[in-house]
Amino acid sequence: MNKPSELFHYCPRCGQPILERTQGNLVECSACGLHYFLNAVIAAGAIITDDRGRVLFLRRARDPGKGQLGLPGGFVEIGETAEEAVRREVREEINLELEALTYLCSHPNPYAYRGVVYPVLDLYFTARPRALETLTVLEEAESFCWLAPEEIRLDAIAFPSVRAAMQWWLSRQQR
Repeated sequence: MNKPSELFHYCPRCGQPILERTQGNLVECSACGLHYFLNAVIAAGAIITDDRGRVLFLRRARDPGKGQLGLPGGFVEIGETAEEAVRREVREEINLELEALTYLCSHPNPYAYRGVVYPVLDLYFTARPRALETLTVLEEAESFCWLAPEEIRLDAIAFPSVRAAMQWWLSRQQR
């Protein structure tokens, strides 16, 4: 994970060079007194299952993880709940409306993008689609596939947090 001191050389408020660097996730500006905390960004994803118990995966069209499998989801926008974000992302990516969401788990995810590793906290939900007739790939994915639990290969999944969420979900299916 990038440290704030590696990312910030100038104060985002006053533009002066950052001279004071404190430990952890804090950057202090000695010119204007700004204290900036670099905290985790929040993302939300959905493990969507069909009537046969299969999981819907997307094949990523872009980096990070281009060509690998992922789950529908994305970053939570300012003012949005995680539930609103996952519903919006699923609509934007694959044109599905979801039934009730059930919280599953959370996992940290180092998200490398354009030379910066962002600290992300991924929140995962399980869900069922309202109807599958509208399912189509719209954004950020090249295709989708349904996999039965026994067909899921964790090494084909793009991110450590998605693999961890799938392991958690799979362990609950075997009970």
